[in-house]
Amino acid sequence: MALSRDWIGARASVVLTLLVGVLSVVTGIANIGVGTGADFTLFGVVIPGVIRQVTAFTGTLTGFVLLLSAFGLQRRLRAAWYATLFLFPITAVQGVLQSSQLSLPLIALSVLALAIVGLNVRAFDRELSLTTSQIASLAALGGAQAYGTAGAFALREDFDGISTLLDAFYFTLVTGSTVGYGDITPNSAVGELFALSVLLVTVSSFAVVLGVVFTPLIEARFSKALGRMTEEQLDVLDNHVLVLGFGDLTEPILEELSTQADVLVVVDDEERARRLSERGYTVLTDDPSDEEAQHRGRIEAAQAVVAATNNDAEDALTILTARQLNPGVTIVAAATQRENINKLKRAGADTVISPATLGAHFLAESALGRQGAETLETHLLGDDGGGDIEAAAEAVGEAGDDGEDADHGGRADAGTETDHGGGAGGGDDGDPSERRE
Repeated sequence: MALSRDWIGARASVVLTLLVGVLSVVTGIANIGVGTGADFTLFGVVIPGVIRQVTAFTGTLTGFVLLLSAFGLQRRLRAAWYATLFLFPITAVQGVLQSSQLSLPLIALSVLALAIVGLNVRAFDRELSLTTSQIASLAALGGAQAYGTAGAFALREDFDGISTLLDAFYFTLVTGSTVGYGDITPNSAVGELFALSVLLVTVSSFAVVLGVVFTPLIEARFSKALGRMTEEQLDVLDNHVLVLGFGDLTEPILEELSTQADVLVVVDDEERARRLSERGYTVLTDDPSDEEAQHRGRIEAAQAVVAATNNDAEDALTILTARQLNPGVTIVAAATQRENINKLKRAGADTVISPATLGAHFLAESALGRQGAETLETHLLGDDGGGDIEAAAEAVGEAGDDGEDADHGGRADAGTETDHGGGAGGGDDGDPSERRE
């Protein structure tokens, strides 16, 4: 329940941040130029009209930054949370200084969003981890801008159009972006040489930053299209269900799990991975039984593992690997052959279900007019179509007892084995259909 509340709070924070960002951009654009040359009174204080114009311009920029912060909030980044809390008071003040009817919703929503986002601090607990190349590229960009601004201001006598630090910064930014408006030009050899150096340094730093920023985004897009995950996406997985392999039995399992937990599916077929990814499932294309693949799927942070393909031998190897990598994780498996139930348990599965045996048992019970199958159906579907899995499990046990009382060979199991000990060697060498209490 607490996790659900955090999730809802995080979604509300992202939506509110997006709304404030869009409102700030729209309000700023609408108010740019409105206050030129016209003073206005705010709380008895006369504010120059140029303040409204400048505030409208900066408000537009603040709105774009808030949109970026919303993207960070969606990824649960704590740094984005801090940035958002810092920007909301700024957008509220900008709305007040713009002093127009359009700015009233911006002020109100900024105050509301500040409270909502501030209260949901626990939902944003992921640290922003920058790679060495990202840190270096950002430092190079900052250094290039500082070099160009300081140098242009120091050599302002060698340029036509530079008289202030703002002019120098503008010259550096325009030069680095290769726009070249031509309103600031060097008037000496020293100025020309410095302009060339600024061009080389700033263009190079811009190119490096664009590559570092956009390359991961492009990789993520291709990975999603091909049914693959990036290492960054894998690193944030936590308390998820790891589904190792895919088969006929896995389809309904995924539909059930995806509504209740974060699920990562590991399959080795790229076409199948692509189809699953298109349906919205998180997919890792790799060999499910491989140690490296399970490490990449963060099995050490998983709450459960599911192995339910159509190949019991492959599932056994997958389970054995999973149990070695995380001895404490809950492993659930499905056996296509009844005689393989104990083999999968000895490989390390905590619970093994044989759907074919289970179905055959209840079909036989129904054919003989017993209530076991009807009781299971009632518990699974109910009057409103909802399912009660725990009650259904009890029904399985009761049906098994009914079968034992009816002397069907003394069988007290419908294809389900549960190891309450949780160990890799929890199974015994007895009859695989023997029900464990």
